[in-house]
Amino acid sequence: MLESDNASYLVENIVPANAPLRIAVVTETWPPEVNGVALTLSRLIQELSQRQHTIQLIRPRQDRHETESHREGWSELLLKGMPIPRYPQLKLGFPSKKSLIQAWTQQRPDLVHIATEGPLGWSALQAARVLRLPVTSDFRTNFQSYSKHYGVGWLQKPIVAYLRKFHNRTLCTMVPTQAMHDQLKLLGFNNLQVVARGVDTQLFTPNKRSPSLRSQWQVDDKTVVILSVGRLAAEKNLDLTVNTYQVLKQNKRPVRLVFCGDGPYRAKLQADCPDAIFMGMATHSQLAVAYASADLFVFPSLTETFGNVTLEALASGTPVLAFDCAAAKEVIKDEHNGWLVPGEDAQRFVLRALAITQNASTLRAAQQNAASSIQKWEWSSIATQVENMFRRVLSTESVER
Repeated sequence: MLESDNASYLVENIVPANAPLRIAVVTETWPPEVNGVALTLSRLIQELSQRQHTIQLIRPRQDRHETESHREGWSELLLKGMPIPRYPQLKLGFPSKKSLIQAWTQQRPDLVHIATEGPLGWSALQAARVLRLPVTSDFRTNFQSYSKHYGVGWLQKPIVAYLRKFHNRTLCTMVPTQAMHDQLKLLGFNNLQVVARGVDTQLFTPNKRSPSLRSQWQVDDKTVVILSVGRLAAEKNLDLTVNTYQVLKQNKRPVRLVFCGDGPYRAKLQADCPDAIFMGMATHSQLAVAYASADLFVFPSLTETFGNVTLEALASGTPVLAFDCAAAKEVIKDEHNGWLVPGEDAQRFVLRALAITQNASTLRAAQQNAASSIQKWEWSSIATQVENMFRRVLSTESVER
């Protein structure tokens, strides 16, 4: 049985074991939008589709000319949305309860899976409640931690209260790490299940290392290329990345800093670190080459629910320096495939970078261990965990109303 304290659905029309499922997936972000939620969710759904499950994807229309995609085993329902403040390239779905009730009355899914907790996600929760459909959810973004970085730290408690109310109305909430599970449980979240994110080890591989790209970066074999990948935003703690780089330079380390990604913090970073390389947004293939061509992945973020970039860097043969939290805590073995800094000690983070780059053999040893250390996080294994979780939900004849 799943951990279940106060879910409010009756699971009807139990699906036979091993039968393909009809899964409605609700999300407010999807490729070509580039962020961890969109990229990891799309890969998971791809894996589930390959297992003959029928997927109905429900999301905001990304532009007014976009049309719905339909093929065997796959359909889309595109609804209205609006740009998210500070992130105009991303959409926030409008409330759409009536549209969802109509769609699911005509084509009833076996299960509704909600990946984001915005207005569209809340509408899906309400529509499923009316139609007595089982619902699962994802906890993918630390909105409550982000609030302090945008001058609205006072909103942290109301945000937690909303998220708790949202997720406790689902039969199961997937969380990416045991630490996140324990943190949310202390905050009153129920029905939690740890399911890690996956990584594409065919795409992210040490074989993608490119002398040509390193030449464009104007570095030689003795230069340590420090890479940062992700949204350039205040909550990512990127000032510490810049500070670490500058201290390394001051101590005569042969280093080069490369940022891959874009966002509202880019102008400040460029002003603070004009000699860094800013690649901007990158395709998956470009990103894979960048990871493999770097020497050290520096990831000082303290607000991640997981941080898939950690897996991608390791799969590419690039060891990681990170704080002892989120995915790093789960996948990094200190001084084997990377380095973990306890707590939130910025000074210790910088000192660890100095120690790592003092001797070339230290970095080389970790590079040799990086790719082989994350084999169990391949997507096929993660999809099996999710599929099994869905089937456990559906095999539950009834839960507390």
